[in-house]
Amino acid sequence: MFLRQIHDPGLAQNAYLIGCQRSGEAIVIDPLRDVDQYLRIARENGFRLTAVAETHIHADFLSGARQLVERHRATAYLSRLGGADWQSEWAEGHEGVCTLGDGDKISIGRIEIEAVHTAGHTPEHLSYLVTDYGGGADQPVLFLTGDFIFVGDVGRPDLLESAAGVQGMMEPSARILRESLRATRRIPGHVQILPAHGAGSACGKALGAVPSSVLDYERLFNGPFKAALEKGEEEFVAEILHGQPEPPPYFARMKRHNKMGPKLLEGPPEPRRFAVPDLEEKAAAGGRLWFLDLREDPAGYMQRHVAGSLHCPLKGVNVSMIAGSYIEEDEEIVILTESGEQVETAVRQLIRIGLDRIAGWAPAEEALQWAAGSGRLKTIASVQGHEVPVSGVTILDVRSATEHAEASVPGAVNIAYTRLRPRQDEIPAGGPLYVHCETGKRASAAVSFLESLGREVVWVEGPTVGAATFAA
Repeated sequence: MFLRQIHDPGLAQNAYLIGCQRSGEAIVIDPLRDVDQYLRIARENGFRLTAVAETHIHADFLSGARQLVERHRATAYLSRLGGADWQSEWAEGHEGVCTLGDGDKISIGRIEIEAVHTAGHTPEHLSYLVTDYGGGADQPVLFLTGDFIFVGDVGRPDLLESAAGVQGMMEPSARILRESLRATRRIPGHVQILPAHGAGSACGKALGAVPSSVLDYERLFNGPFKAALEKGEEEFVAEILHGQPEPPPYFARMKRHNKMGPKLLEGPPEPRRFAVPDLEEKAAAGGRLWFLDLREDPAGYMQRHVAGSLHCPLKGVNVSMIAGSYIEEDEEIVILTESGEQVETAVRQLIRIGLDRIAGWAPAEEALQWAAGSGRLKTIASVQGHEVPVSGVTILDVRSATEHAEASVPGAVNIAYTRLRPRQDEIPAGGPLYVHCETGKRASAAVSFLESLGREVVWVEGPTVGAATFAA
């Protein structure tokens, strides 16, 4: 058996390519929208990518399942469980789609993949037990758990309500999740867990950075999993729902598009390089335009940046969390880079969350020179935590509600940085906003967005946690 975990740091997401060397067939589990990477890996290792399987309808990225079916003639295996509201509408009646129930099996050569209904994160969620009969095994070796079990955590049962707006789902989903976790007792403890996400994902609150684990280890040391096995229902529900981070607004959009069927790609977009006249023309054209500033240094951004830009370092999950929180899918983007090598990575991260309207790109330094000569250069004031006035100003804490509850500045307004666009009317009017988080990174994105709204903002550099940091 061939196994490859394909990790995307921009979403902290894992897809899995499994191949049978005897038959030359391969399947990919939970692929992203830009499927060329999976086709390439399969081809380089001597496989034909003939199948794709999904664990559930995703909320944090656009799926590549439809792309593989429609453009590459793969067979898709999707859940038929959870009721009509939780089925992929694009797949209904499609000859290239097979639907699965609990216990149904997929064969990839001599590899058997058994679907296990693991509801709770979503009603239709499947996990996959993999047995390598070609290697002489008669017990499963892998458990591909999607958003059901992570290393150190379990899937969120609140997202359908907190992100997709389906009211009344949190507590019932948490109870179902507990039963699904308890039902894994039948699965041998030696089985390797391969989750769909790792540290940095908003699909859990304490995901580990280790790429995989073993079921028995998680039973012992994964707090929520252990609670499901050992504690009562009410205690588990309270614990799993407490402290979940605020999801970015784009999650609701992803859920909707994945259900209807993501728009097909002819290939990753290749935006053209903008020269100064192109920047001028695009800026003067009207309509909502965002300059996505990928520079790493927040202090450098505060000192000078293009008006209407978002500070969005390329590293980690910033593009999905920042662009996904502040940019709507019908708004145009010009990418400002520290090097041309960043362009492809940024484009892929944007299209994976449905932000396809990428007009072009330009080196950040060239764009700054253009902005300086055209009156579009901006500066944001910055202060250290101890320099924040103790009265007469509005302090905006853009950490999560849980962080704010644990330690906060008296009187500070708390709105998580991912929720500023839908909650902008709650931000007090008038006067400068002193914006802080813990390290300054989330606050740097927040002040760039707030400045685009015309607000007077001051960036509070980190580390800044708790009232003591702001003492005069």
